[in-house]
Amino acid sequence: MNHQFTKYVAAGILGTVVMTLIMIMAPNIGMPEMAPWKLLAGAMGVSITIGWILHFIMGITFALLYGYIFAPNVSITNIWLKGIAFGIVALVLAQIGMKVMGMLLEMPPMDGSMPMRLVAMNIGHIVFGMVTARVIGK
Repeated sequence: MNHQFTKYVAAGILGTVVMTLIMIMAPNIGMPEMAPWKLLAGAMGVSITIGWILHFIMGITFALLYGYIFAPNVSITNIWLKGIAFGIVALVLAQIGMKVMGMLLEMPPMDGSMPMRLVAMNIGHIVFGMVTARVIGK
């Protein structure tokens, strides 16, 4: 298997793990619960295990997008800033995906106020982007 592809998949898994840890801890610091694995499972009528698998597949997919499309075409030289920029792009794409899913499937409502959810989602996706960019490197 291609070493580059394997590296991108590993970056997606690690980025998703770190982001997920932030999501799990968020309610302990006053932020709303963020559990996309629950939203996915509930919307699709599948087990929570399938929701978790889909959550990680999305993280891997985003890392592949970073490695093959974003990183080679964005001329930000600082890897941390590049990761932050990608995290924001990933957030926008994830929200578009959730809106589309919401139109196609019955999505359960999210907890918390919209401003707090936006702050929490930004933090999670920016950290995901930074971890992914750092693992993949230049």
